Amino acid sequence: MLTLGLYNTYDRRRLHEAHLRAIARAGPIAYAYGFHLALVGFPLEGKPPEVAEEISSHTTIGEGGRYLLELAKNNRFHLVDFAGRGFPPQFGIPVATTRKPSEGKEITPVELAERALRGESFLLLVGLGRHGLPKEIFKTARHHMDITGKRVSLETCTAIGAIPARISTLMEALKWTRGGRRIWPG
Repeated sequence: MLTLGLYNTYDRRRLHEAHLRAIARAGPIAYAYGFHLALVGFPLEGKPPEVAEEISSHTTIGEGGRYLLELAKNNRFHLVDFAGRGFPPQFGIPVATTRKPSEGKEITPVELAERALRGESFLLLVGLGRHGLPKEIFKTARHHMDITGKRVSLETCTAIGAIPARISTLMEALKWTRGGRRIWPG
């Protein structure tokens, strides 16, 4: 299972337009690339289907929130409290996405894709706010990943799109390659 985790660093008490836009943009991305979507530390109340319905009523993005609703209907939309002592284990290994991965914790997108194909689960965390992920998340995350491989800083919504697209593409390429030869599907 691969999960795109939006980590709220804006405002923990009040929902802002920036929250709604990011969630609305992440829904179609997660849906299109087969990811789960987890919202970490958002000021939202209710069960995921109710929250998806509410968010969808405020957006035209993703066909009026259709993909967010689909994620919720298929139990692929999750609400998670702030990680005081770590993240729920069902999401897999936490990975802090950053352009500055720490030595010793870095995992490349190819390594992550290979491991995901072998059945490992990963929670890919994206910091939603001016300063990105908090320092404590970098400490608790088992891995750090630079999705660009070139240490390029991406705007948050660009990263939200790039991470699932790149991992999904790498996984497809790895599935089609066996022993140095392309194996065509079908």
